[in-house]
Amino acid sequence: MPSGASPEPAAPGPGPLGAGSGPLGAGPGPLGAGPEPLGGGLKQRHLTMLGLGGVIGAGLFVGSGAGIAVAGPGIVLSYLIAGALAMCVMRMLGEMSAAMPASGAFSVHAERALGRWAGFSVGWLYWFLLVVVLAVEATGAARIANGWAPGVPQWAWVLVFMVVFTGANLAAVKNFGEFEFWFAALKIFAIVAFLVLGLLAILGVLPDTDPVGLTHLTGDGGFLPHGWSGVVSGVVAVLFAFGGLEIVTIAAAESDDPVRSVARAVRSAVYRILFFYVGSMLVIVTVLPWTAQQAGISPYVTVLDSIGVPSAGTLMNIVVFVALLSSLNANLYGSSRMVFSLAERGEAPKGLLKVSEGGVPRRAVLASVAFGFVSVLLNLKWPESVFLYLLNSVGAALLFVWALIALSQLRLRRRIEREAPETLTLRMWFFPWLTWAALAGMAVVVVLMLRDDGARPQLLWSAGAAALVIAVAWAREWRTGRSASRC
Repeated sequence: MPSGASPEPAAPGPGPLGAGSGPLGAGPGPLGAGPEPLGGGLKQRHLTMLGLGGVIGAGLFVGSGAGIAVAGPGIVLSYLIAGALAMCVMRMLGEMSAAMPASGAFSVHAERALGRWAGFSVGWLYWFLLVVVLAVEATGAARIANGWAPGVPQWAWVLVFMVVFTGANLAAVKNFGEFEFWFAALKIFAIVAFLVLGLLAILGVLPDTDPVGLTHLTGDGGFLPHGWSGVVSGVVAVLFAFGGLEIVTIAAAESDDPVRSVARAVRSAVYRILFFYVGSMLVIVTVLPWTAQQAGISPYVTVLDSIGVPSAGTLMNIVVFVALLSSLNANLYGSSRMVFSLAERGEAPKGLLKVSEGGVPRRAVLASVAFGFVSVLLNLKWPESVFLYLLNSVGAALLFVWALIALSQLRLRRRIEREAPETLTLRMWFFPWLTWAALAGMAVVVVLMLRDDGARPQLLWSAGAAALVIAVAWAREWRTGRSASRC
């Protein structure tokens, strides 16, 4: 592609499967997947580590305490159930992305399967989710940094982080890959070290420790102190910690071999992530009684303190700090590629299609990071309340995204089998039954959130945001249809 050229979106046309228009007929290939104008640069090692570490964030290191409080040792089952649902979604995504790699990933798949309204809705909602979360993550990292250097105000740290990661994402996609590679490596090293130390403590091998066996798993009210209702409540508490898995399929479009890369990344990620999450929870509730966990304190810190690891709180603060910056970097990348894909399909301003010599959509990056810079001002005036409302408005949006991924996979799988079965290098397990089971699981989570006083506002705010985006999408469809009929 010529330097600085702006690719035009494919001309709308009638699409199969009831999709009024879309890129299905654009470009070469049996499914109309044209070549990506973005520059490559991501290696297999980048995608593998992104798949492994991209989902390991502050939600695991800090937020898991809330799940333990409602489920007790049964949190292990909560993570197994939530992880199984996340693995199913990841497998569906992997199947579609290996067959039809695209920078918009599931937004493109939704448009091809369900229509332009679906691609528009899931793309813009996911973009909004990412740009809000990256601003909140910058604020969280700034709070930690402010604790280390109180002389530097919190807003200044947010500004520093936004400038650094914006510069890295504007330069070249390999910069994003390298940042994520080393961030993920540190997070994985931290979890592996925690698992090893925890196992040694359970066996009584560490100094001043005695074997604990299964005492804490069966005592203190038993394995299910709050019954199965506690396990179910734990699923709601921990499910959203698995958000972020989707970005690896977006990144695969800019790898050297998209089809093979996404298949490998998905295969290596799903089992190991489940191992890290479930393994960590099993160690936490085995080393100490679940009642020993304190609100506001990371369960990891509590366990490390109990087995005599010096400066456990400081060490975990460093890990959480890295996890927040890693998520900020990944969300900035994912949001820029999502809005670029929307522009390619005529669902966002065409000015965002400008691409640098290195294949970086710089205007899309700047558009996605704009709210992050606005958050510098918000940190000056409303450091808490504004972000609370914004997070509520997008907190449960992940369920909407996952549901559309599942519905898209149900429709596209049949089409791929009919038109290009050789592209199915990665297949969803037990199709279509497991896909339907995953959709049923999401519906159960929605019902549980409606019944939970703490989760209900988040679900309702997110449902309102989703309804607004869908209404805009349908209004655009209606206006396009009227314009076409006049012609």
